[in-house]
Amino acid sequence: MHKSFYHYLMKYREETPRDEIAAFANDAFADHSFPKGADEYDTLSRYLEMDVDYLPSMSVFDTAWEKYEQDELMV
Repeated sequence: MHKSFYHYLMKYREETPRDEIAAFANDAFADHSFPKGADEYDTLSRYLEMDVDYLPSMSVFDTAWEKYEQDELMV
């Protein structure tokens, strides 16, 4: 079954994040406005660029999105 990006990202959550994707997952979990059902790059990138300040760089999102595409969208 196809997962939204948010649900995919949650598998990277860690109490003490060891990398930027884990930190991103933790911050997205705490962000109650995160578009949890979204699975489109443009929707998510627009939200992250305009409405959050917890990403040190959009490259973190891009890396997570590439993993999401490989694992979820290419199936």
